[in-house]
Amino acid sequence: MALAMEEGYKPLKRGWWESKEGLRFLEKRGKDPRFDKAIDEKLLKTAEKGNVVLDSWTMPWLFKNGFKIWLEASPEKRAERIAGRDRTDYVEALEALKKKESQTKKIYKEMYGFNLGDDLEPFNFILDTDTLSADEVFHVLCLTIESGIF
Repeated sequence: MALAMEEGYKPLKRGWWESKEGLRFLEKRGKDPRFDKAIDEKLLKTAEKGNVVLDSWTMPWLFKNGFKIWLEASPEKRAERIAGRDRTDYVEALEALKKKESQTKKIYKEMYGFNLGDDLEPFNFILDTDTLSADEVFHVLCLTIESGIF
């Protein structure tokens, strides 16, 4: 987000990535990989320090250590959640989500060669969240991490 802000964007409100401004930034990222590369370099340095939790679509492939979790949800469920969170129309949320996901997958395929959402090989734990609330997801993840099975 800091790099988006440096470029004059205002990504601090919820749902920004699905907004028209967020999608414009995504298009810009597709033409200039320096944004993603800079973020990934910072995240790798943070990951190497250890004892951190990162929310990243690239780190599972770029950082070889750690316990990696994939939270799965159907596009429909994700759009429903976005629409509820941002108080927007479901159809608009689904359309924006599909555009964002398609662009993001293309960026990462071109930059790093992996298929986001299709190649789940680096993950230690995959959780289908379609039927779970946010609290339930958090509880399952806490139990998994606290168990030390990784």
